[in-house]
Amino acid sequence: MSETNQTKRPSKLQTLLLLPPVIKTILTVVVTAAVVAAILFAVQDSFSSRNQTTKLGFEDLGELATQSAYCTKVNVTEASRELFGMTIPFTQSKYIYSYDVEIKAGFDFREIEYTVNDTAQTIQVKLPQAEILSSEIDLDSFQVYHEEESIFRPITLEENNQALAALKQSAEEDAVANGLLEEARTNAETILNGFFGQAYDLDEYEIQYTSA
Repeated sequence: MSETNQTKRPSKLQTLLLLPPVIKTILTVVVTAAVVAAILFAVQDSFSSRNQTTKLGFEDLGELATQSAYCTKVNVTEASRELFGMTIPFTQSKYIYSYDVEIKAGFDFREIEYTVNDTAQTIQVKLPQAEILSSEIDLDSFQVYHEEESIFRPITLEENNQALAALKQSAEEDAVANGLLEEARTNAETILNGFFGQAYDLDEYEIQYTSA
C-alpha cells in the first residue's frame, strides 16, 4: 500500500512564530494601538453623549448680567437750621448735581431648570425672575449745577451718603420702568438658545420658556 507524501502547511500561529523578531514587534505595536484607540473612542463617545444631554455649560456661569442700563440722575441735597418751624436765615446749604449710574440686571444661571422631551421634541426651560445685580455710580461723571453751603449748617457725610443711595435707588426704578428686566430676560433666552443649540438641533426641537 502506497502512501501519498503531503507537505503540511504551517498554521497561522506557526507562521507568526516563524516571523523575524522585528516584524513580530511591529505587528504587536500595531494591534495594541488599534485596541487602545478603539477603547478610547468608545469611552469618549459615551462621555460626549452624556455631556450633551446632562451638562450644557450654563450651570457654571453663576450670576450673569444680561442687560445694562445707563441713567443720568440729577439730585438735590439740602439742609438748614429751623426755629419754631421757620428756616433761620444764612443757615441754608444746598447742592444740585448729577451723576451717571450704570445698572446691570440678569439671572443666577444655576437656578435655571430644564427638561427635554425627546418624543415631543421640546425643551422646557424654567427661568427665575430677572433681577438687578448691581448699580454703580460713575464718579467721573459728576456735574455740579448749584453749590451753596452755610458754615452754620453744612451737609454732613451721612446726609451725603443717604442722598447718593437715594440717587441709585431712583436710577434703578427708572431703568426697570423702561424695560430693563424684560430686556435682560430676552437676552438670557438668546444666550440659552446658543447653549441648547450645541447639543440639540433647534430645527427639530422647540424651546419653551416659562417663569419660575
